[in-house]
Amino acid sequence: MSLRACRGSHANFALDARGPDRASCRAGMAGQDETEKIGMHDRRELFRKRAARRTRIIATVGPASSAPERLAALWAAGVDVFRLNMSHGDQADHEEVVTAIRALEDRAGRPIAIMADLQGPKLRIDVFSSGSVELQEGAAFVLDDEKVPGDESRVRLPHPEILQVLRPGMEILLDDGRIRLEVVEATAHRALTRVKVGGTLSNRKGVNVPGAVLPLSPLTAKDYRDLEFALRVGVDWIAQSFVQRPEDVAETRKIVAGRAGVLAKIEKPSAVAEIEGILEIADAVMVARGDLGVELPLEDVPGAQRRIVRAARETGKPVVVATQMLESMIHSPVPTRAEVSDVANAVESGADAIMLSAESAVGEYPVEAVRVMHRIALKVEQDPAYGLAAIRHVAPTETVEDAITASARQVAETVHARAIVTFTTSGSTALRAARERPQVPILVLTPRTSVARRLCLAWGLYPVKTRDVTSFEEMAGKARRMALRHGLATGGERIAITAGFPFGTPGSTNLLHIAYVTGDELKRREA
Repeated sequence: MSLRACRGSHANFALDARGPDRASCRAGMAGQDETEKIGMHDRRELFRKRAARRTRIIATVGPASSAPERLAALWAAGVDVFRLNMSHGDQADHEEVVTAIRALEDRAGRPIAIMADLQGPKLRIDVFSSGSVELQEGAAFVLDDEKVPGDESRVRLPHPEILQVLRPGMEILLDDGRIRLEVVEATAHRALTRVKVGGTLSNRKGVNVPGAVLPLSPLTAKDYRDLEFALRVGVDWIAQSFVQRPEDVAETRKIVAGRAGVLAKIEKPSAVAEIEGILEIADAVMVARGDLGVELPLEDVPGAQRRIVRAARETGKPVVVATQMLESMIHSPVPTRAEVSDVANAVESGADAIMLSAESAVGEYPVEAVRVMHRIALKVEQDPAYGLAAIRHVAPTETVEDAITASARQVAETVHARAIVTFTTSGSTALRAARERPQVPILVLTPRTSVARRLCLAWGLYPVKTRDVTSFEEMAGKARRMALRHGLATGGERIAITAGFPFGTPGSTNLLHIAYVTGDELKRREA
């Protein structure tokens, strides 16, 4: 089924479907002719339903989801951002996916964000002469730089940067923490360790050193190539792996030069310790619980997640919670109860976005996983016990822009406005509005496609690309029409509008206006 055929499903919208993927693009079977019959009322209903969920959903694209019709079904199910995992596939495959997503975006009439996730350095041991060995608890085991296949007593570690920082008492984790070693003696060429947790160790398994900041660039030669490719095809976010310190993010930002947002993946204890400094440089952060759960004691991961989310909330930067959120849905059409609680807790904590990895990349039920995630997030957000007030109040900075956006939230609640409409050129005003966590949708109007796409990652924002305004009357009229057209307000309701004067000047938000929607603005515009 083509992208155009799948677009027909938007009239009925798949967000509320309960069955597994067999129904993933039901209405899309109607084909192109049915697509052309979608009226303004149906389109408003579609837009309204998409705006109802404030927490955003990221889906990783892989063999189970890269076909154009499957991408369309995932979007219809609620995906806001598609993630390209640069660790897998080649650039030609990724470019085909980007082309398909942009075609879907044109047909859907909504901005869709694309994130390229860089692989980062992969630290691994070398090979064994027998392919694998059995390490016994308490035994001695050596890591060295000798270019000789390993055995039960030693193996080559082809990373001199690791050997240089090892000190007695440090812990080394192999194979995602399944094997644990303690350093007894260390030189620049050799480390003698004692096996704390043994088991089978085979060729080229991963290495983690939780207690060390490694003198490594976060970008490998492959990352530089993938970064150049991602910027060339126009992705909206660059996710950077192996971030240890703020300087790592600064290196990537210099290369990106504003052509995309830079998201720092927090997956190392040193990054958690320096989260405030990283947030000063990064545009967003991700709680990458997979590697973080290897390098931190498992019982420390929830606390680290809360700290990262809280720090991001305080700075107004988007924060993503990722890894194993609905892991069982790789093979099952329904998640475990614990997974449901995990997703709900991430939403409750105030995360901007929640992410599917293998569930949507290689799983048997990728579309259903998105639907489940959508339903959980929406249910939590609609619960009267949802702690919106607790996660909302972040002290604004002493700026006019923060004062206006904080006031917009307060005024909208006082006069029962149906939506907040914000005009933005750079996106900064919209992020300030999201930081306030208002109880109503935030309609973001921007003249820049790149900004509209990038804002798809942030909580509660409903971005729309439109021409800029040049006068107060044009601003108020466009805000009313767009709120009406996208189903965020109806006749007889109020909206709160924020903008900057002079119009079109980035970072100049200084205007708050309450407007009344009559309901006939679109008809008058057509007349």
